[in-house]
Amino acid sequence: MKMKKASLLILLTLFSYSAFCQKDNLLVPEPVKFIQKTGNFQLSTDTRIVIPDDNTEIKKVAGLFNDQLVALCGIRLESSSVKDETIVEFLLNKQPDNELGDEGYFLNISSKKITISANKPAGLLYGSETLLQMISPVLADSIVNIACAEITDYPRFGWRGLMLDVSRHFFTKDEVKRFIDQMVKYKYNVFHWHLTDNNGWRVEIKSYPKLTSVGAWRAKRTGLYTGYETAEPNESKTDGGFYTQDDIREVVQYAADRFVTIVPEVDVPGHSSALLAAYPEYSCLGTPTYVYEGGRITDIGDNELCVGNEKVYEMLDKVFGEIASLFPGEYIHMGGDEASRRYWAECPKCQKLMKEEGIEDVSALQSYFSSRVDKIIRSKNKKMIGWDEIIEGGLVPDATVMSWRGIEGGITAASTGHHAVMSPTTYCYLDYLQGEKNIERVSFGALRAKRVFEFEPVPEGVDPSFILGGQGNVWTEFIPNYRRVEYMTWPRGLALSEVLWSPNVNRDWDEFVPRMEAQFPRFDQAEVNYAPSIYDPAIEMISGDNGKKQIVFTLEIKGLDVYYTFDHTFPDNFSLKYQNEPIEIPKGASEIWAITYRDGKPLGRLLVITLDELEKRM
Repeated sequence: MKMKKASLLILLTLFSYSAFCQKDNLLVPEPVKFIQKTGNFQLSTDTRIVIPDDNTEIKKVAGLFNDQLVALCGIRLESSSVKDETIVEFLLNKQPDNELGDEGYFLNISSKKITISANKPAGLLYGSETLLQMISPVLADSIVNIACAEITDYPRFGWRGLMLDVSRHFFTKDEVKRFIDQMVKYKYNVFHWHLTDNNGWRVEIKSYPKLTSVGAWRAKRTGLYTGYETAEPNESKTDGGFYTQDDIREVVQYAADRFVTIVPEVDVPGHSSALLAAYPEYSCLGTPTYVYEGGRITDIGDNELCVGNEKVYEMLDKVFGEIASLFPGEYIHMGGDEASRRYWAECPKCQKLMKEEGIEDVSALQSYFSSRVDKIIRSKNKKMIGWDEIIEGGLVPDATVMSWRGIEGGITAASTGHHAVMSPTTYCYLDYLQGEKNIERVSFGALRAKRVFEFEPVPEGVDPSFILGGQGNVWTEFIPNYRRVEYMTWPRGLALSEVLWSPNVNRDWDEFVPRMEAQFPRFDQAEVNYAPSIYDPAIEMISGDNGKKQIVFTLEIKGLDVYYTFDHTFPDNFSLKYQNEPIEIPKGASEIWAITYRDGKPLGRLLVITLDELEKRM
């Protein structure tokens, strides 16, 4: 097995604790119970895997473990039925352990034997992922030591999700698989696939072929999404792509083999520019439109389905029918968010419907639409889930709410007996900036990893039985390629995995940080991009007691030193050191440059920012 020298160098210089890794709980997410034992299990090519001969699912789990083991340390294990050798054994409990449930596991590592036991194969998979985390990500000569331990583990929530938006920018099926692979390592089990939006329709629908022949393509643009210009009338549409139904089936099976359920989203009635570019007759205006490149949201025009047009529901019945046949999971996401409703108020068909049905306003009209869609989805033996706008005008019976505009949508849903998935922007929007804007450059909002770690999915006073779990969302307006997807997801996805899997008992950010950092060499080895933003300082300008402007740095993690300059020179550990007190600004200074060090070595990225910009932020 080969490894790039640069990656190996990172492994050796950034973290030099391979032995340390063997003896401490540096797992993410943290198990329910971890008991350290004395001694080590010596993993080598002489070690054997023992599995029941008659269980295909366990064989798949063991095969996935073996493939990852090869990538991690260069060792592949042969199967055996002999139990007196040094073995890794996968066992299903003959009598279910009620504590473990369907996804829990017990992992016992002794000097001669490793046993992973569970009630269901999914538990065996999660147990094997924990075992892999206990192996240092370095190439082995022949033997890898694994510290002896006993681990009992099971999830806090059943819905542990990540969403990927493939409409704003398209990602190939292999990139989607890679995304799922990383999810599984940290015990996520729901992949929310945002397949349609204004910017592109990404799933083949045989009943409506123009959805992909027209709706999947737009004019090529580069640069900032908010500055994209509308296509010229005869400009070629070369940017985009879509998944064939065979592609979908392949990804669905790939996810199922890893016990990940895919929740497909067809976003209606708003966010429908791609659909209406292909079939403008389903809009209120009925006039030709285009697949939205990007730019200002006010440039979109009519991007909503006509709620008063009965043919819209005939079309959706066929679309959701094909979606239901492709995705075996119990949920279909119908979007429902950010519909402006401005054309409904003027549309003769919508107004006629409102009079016939006694609908008083357009918010109730959206509730009518959601009710119709719910009936369609239930007719396909699926459950409907939608963004929290589906609450407005009255919540459809049995609908599940995905609460994104804060936690209020989830509270409302639970208080009326509906299930909710908590995904508020304030904790779960992984497309938001994760560090200083002058370093991270472009995105919406701001969301540090520490903030993600502070997320509590069950609001105070809410019956927890109605909260299915939580989800992180990767919207891709400012994410033009897959490397950026990874960068924005990790390591914040680690913090969220801990929130959704681990018990909410004495959760401590400072304790979590070394476990989070222990994953970085694994990312390096697997060539997974991730953000080092936790090492970069936050900066602000304040007014001192004397009325003069001052500079303050804030660190996300402990153990870092900040060095800075005002003279346009690169700071290092010989420069001025921040002493955790406001800094007086010297006369004539126009910029401040700063960088963090740990243990005498540079760790963060260079921050350069003008004092004028800092003053504007005050």
